[in-house]
Amino acid sequence: MGASVKDKIARAAEVIDRLKAAYPNAKCSLSYSTPHELLVATILSAQCTDKRVNRVTRQLFEKYRSPEDYAYAAVEDLARDIHSCGYHNQKAKSIVGASLKIVEEFGGKVPGTMEALVGLPGVGRKTANCVLGECFGVPAMVIDTHMIRIMNLLGLTDSRNPQVIERQLKQLFEPRDWVGLTHMVIDHGRSICMARRPKCDECILSDLCPSSGVSNLGSEGGGRG
Repeated sequence: MGASVKDKIARAAEVIDRLKAAYPNAKCSLSYSTPHELLVATILSAQCTDKRVNRVTRQLFEKYRSPEDYAYAAVEDLARDIHSCGYHNQKAKSIVGASLKIVEEFGGKVPGTMEALVGLPGVGRKTANCVLGECFGVPAMVIDTHMIRIMNLLGLTDSRNPQVIERQLKQLFEPRDWVGLTHMVIDHGRSICMARRPKCDECILSDLCPSSGVSNLGSEGGGRG
């Protein structure tokens, strides 16, 4: 029989306390200075590492300085500029399309609601949650590959569907912790709970984890999408 919701809530509270102690400086690893830059960087991060995205955006953000610059850019030119991030043609179309809608329908300002954000070309719930949580102070939870894998290992979710996981975890964690949770889990996944070689003997969550010492789940995908 699986753990009760009450037991999971208690375990989630202990998980968050330990993660906060271990990763007090956890933050978004994408470099940005405006909501639109974060939107662009997050679109680029799909199936791509944040490290590579940051290398690309270092020059990209010098060349394209406003939503208008992207909105009226030639897709082919932008695709060349972001080529190394992968899926460059589709990402360029998404960035140009989203930027054009932001310029034409939102006065050049990135909208601050889930409904408006997911209405932008190439923007899904994960990207929208990232922008809402980072730039608008909205309690939002990004479900990336680290969150899917580690929350399954911890037994706090039993799904691989990001929307189901988001719904389940929001019942277990306090809204004030939703944004930070993803950043701390990403840091933990990169340093300790790695997909192919987890360091269970060094893990601060090992006594809370039903999977401790057992082969980890799946392989690590790139990016946050």
